[in-house]
Amino acid sequence: MNVYDFDKTIYDGDSTVDFWKWCLKTYPATRRDLLAQGVWGLGFGLRIVPKTKFKQNFYRFLKRLPDTNKAVLDFWSEHKKKIKGWYLESKRPDDVIISASPEFLLAPICEELGVERMMASRVDSASGLYTGVNCHGEEKIVRFREFYRDEQIEAFFSDSHSDDPMARISPKAVWVNGDERTNWKFK
Repeated sequence: MNVYDFDKTIYDGDSTVDFWKWCLKTYPATRRDLLAQGVWGLGFGLRIVPKTKFKQNFYRFLKRLPDTNKAVLDFWSEHKKKIKGWYLESKRPDDVIISASPEFLLAPICEELGVERMMASRVDSASGLYTGVNCHGEEKIVRFREFYRDEQIEAFFSDSHSDDPMARISPKAVWVNGDERTNWKFK
């Protein structure tokens, strides 16, 4: 099986940020949270606020959506074109996507792509609160092993050194930079 990070790996950009920007344009009520999001973002940037607390406060805009599931489907109808061509040409039925983005955001596009095996951060789509641990860094290994104890990874693909732990347990690790794919160089 091949295992892929999602954002900036097989998706050209950050899907969570793109969804947020799309919501700001589509649902003006979400703009009411911009100041608070900025304050929490500053706290995170200054390393005063932990990542999960920042993200939960960032996701506060979800409370302003009349129907999050519909919003997500509408978002993907406009943004699925950002799935990278090289991935579409090489995808396989046994692919696994593992991402720090929220499950509720990635589930519809994974289903459309035919990717049945996806792990992402468990975030309540109505409240923005985490219902699990942020699926990032070492947590990706924990989640992967939870579902695929004995299965071997053929290759792992990512754009970020936060995924060094997953790359280390893979016999082949591929660094993705735009559409360019090269052998992983560890920090």
